Order: sequence, then C-alpha cells, then structure tokens
Amino acid sequence: MSVERTLHHFPLDPASRQVRLALGEKRVAFSEVQVRYWESPPEFTALNPSGLTPVLVETRHQRTAVICESRAILEHIEEQEPEPALLGREAGERAEARRLMQWFDRKFDNEVNGFLLHEKMEKRLLRMGAPDLSSLRRGRDALRDHLGYMESLLQQRDWLAGRRMSLGDFAGAAHLSVIDYFGDVPWKDFPAVRTWYMKLKSRPCFRPILADRWPGLAPAAHYDDLDF
Repeated sequence: MSVERTLHHFPLDPASRQVRLALGEKRVAFSEVQVRYWESPPEFTALNPSGLTPVLVETRHQRTAVICESRAILEHIEEQEPEPALLGREAGERAEARRLMQWFDRKFDNEVNGFLLHEKMEKRLLRMGAPDLSSLRRGRDALRDHLGYMESLLQQRDWLAGRRMSLGDFAGAAHLSVIDYFGDVPWKDFPAVRTWYMKLKSRPCFRPILADRWPGLAPAAHYDDLDF
C-alpha cells in the first residue's frame, strides 16, 4: 500500500524533532517542508489553526489526513507503523514512556526552554533584542535540575522508561538536542545522561537532526560530534 507523507516542521523545534526521530527509527519515508511558524504563513495555519509545528499530511488510497502536533502524530505513527514498537511492549513501560513525554513537553519546556530557547533562539527570530542574563541563568539552573533527575533514572535503568528505548527517550533527546545546539548542556557533570545521549546520537535516525542548521543561528562546535 502506497502512503505519501509530508512533515511540516521547524528544524529547531523539539516537538518536530520527536516526530522526525520516530519516523527515522521506523524507517518511514517522508518529505519535508520547513515552516517559519512565527510568521504565521496562511498555507500552514490552514493546516493547523494553532500555528504550531509539526503537522503531518498523509495520503493513502487517495484520502488525505492532516495530523497536527507531536503527540497526535506520534500516537498515529505508532498505530500505523507498529514495528519497531516505540511505546514499549509492556503496559508499565508504555505508561512510563507517556509520562516522560508529558514531562519533557510540559515541565521541561516550561522551565528550561521557556528561558533558554526563548532568549537564545526566539528573540533572534523575532528580532526582540539581546538575551536577558537573569533569564538565561534561571533556565540553566532548571536544566541542571532536570539533568539530575534524568541521571537518577539512568543510574537504575537502561533507558529512561525502562529496559527498552522508547518515545520517552526521543522526547528527552529532542529537547536536549536543541539546547545542545546552543551549547548549554553541562554534559561532563552528568555522565549517565551523557552516555545515554551518545547512544541515541549514534543512531541513524539522529543524522538528520545533527545536520540541522538555521541561517544566523550557528550550532556549538561539538553539536554534531558523536564522541563529544
């Protein structure tokens, strides 16, 4: 059965990266459209009235479905392409993977991205002026708290949600990878998290992420180094 998929995304958006990682891990072919979502392009808001990335447009049997935003897309992909299973094969692991996805998409995004990415990325894109140092400090402090929590999980588990790699790992890696693009992750202070990220970073699905570049926003020197 022929299925055509187009992902509308912004390369430095953690939510978009989660979907790209899942599609890559499942070896699902798709085309890409990069979206400058902050400009509210009408052709994109027609697909998703919230104006948020990502959006997956999927056509099969001459019927087109538009699936908006990461959680809906990830659940849809898992239903349509069940192997390899990325939510876990046991009920407990699936519940933990979903909890971690929510953790990163809500708590981490609010406490870390809301400061670091707002100051370092969104202000540049929106031409809002120089970063605020107190906000950067607040975001970096919160980042260390989250890394400490991840470190405690990974000292007891093979992966964040348990014995197997899951969408919980992709959620964490997607968020951290954008923070790492700007060089703000203190990897040396969290060895278990660093080892976990190196394993993920070495997977084929991560290669497009490491190739991401955006005009005027250069990545840190170690960003695409597999042995950082």
